Amino acid sequence: MKKLSKKDIKQEVFDLYDAYAHNKLERRVFLEKLSAYAVGGITLASLTSFLMPNYQDNIQISQDDPALKTETITYSSPKGGGKIAAQLSRPANAKGKLPGIVIVHENRGLNPYIADVGRRAADAGFITIAPDALTPLGGYPGNDDEGRALQRQRDRDEMLADFMAAFDYLRASDECTGNIGVVGFCFGGWISNMMAVKVPKLKAAVPFYGSQPPLELVSQINAPLMLHYAELDERVNTGWEAYEKALKKNNKPYTAYFYPNANHGFHNDTTPRYDEESAKLAWERTIEFFKENLT
Repeated sequence: MKKLSKKDIKQEVFDLYDAYAHNKLERRVFLEKLSAYAVGGITLASLTSFLMPNYQDNIQISQDDPALKTETITYSSPKGGGKIAAQLSRPANAKGKLPGIVIVHENRGLNPYIADVGRRAADAGFITIAPDALTPLGGYPGNDDEGRALQRQRDRDEMLADFMAAFDYLRASDECTGNIGVVGFCFGGWISNMMAVKVPKLKAAVPFYGSQPPLELVSQINAPLMLHYAELDERVNTGWEAYEKALKKNNKPYTAYFYPNANHGFHNDTTPRYDEESAKLAWERTIEFFKENLT
């Protein structure tokens, strides 16, 4: 069986996976359409396996890394899911209070990739909280397909309230300076945009390929934005032109980057959509942005 690499995969396959991952295609239809690309020594099984996340081999900072203090906490979200579990991480040798970052997952709960992102941000000198919006339904179930199905059962605005409550948790923490930003991916990008609207004391927001907020709310944005978009992500990018026009009209501070030849999800290093050069550059920019605005 042929061992696949990213260069073997046509863009149409990534587009199919994007539609499937965002609940536009049922699994049966996804596999049926995907089978058309199982040619030239590529089997449907190998193609499907290649597209799915590989968490086991792609964690950058382990949960028990001695350089960090990482634990699972529970906080109150009275306007959301009630009690929400979250990963809390900070440098083990931190002296004094730290600026904070809320880490917002994609549309499938707090999977190992997003938890790892929370630890990466902590390793850069922040106290980070990475909530699991699936907590009221039992938490991230261990695989993304089931995670997506569970997240569809939750109300989007209630999940927004869960992440806003995470912001409140950090602000009340004796370990946090009160200067807090948010970074989110996919669904979490939308949450990041909305927190910039809804949280008056938010200091910075970084949406990665996130849907834009309603244009009539742009005037209420409180925080400077750094927005990361993938050039090939037509689904999300459709809303950018109107969003940028509204940001300019309302004199809102923002910086937007479009990463060439990158797909939606390019920062996620557990799937073949990962673009190493774009991901590293976007993350470096993100950390610098937080340091500028939170410290």
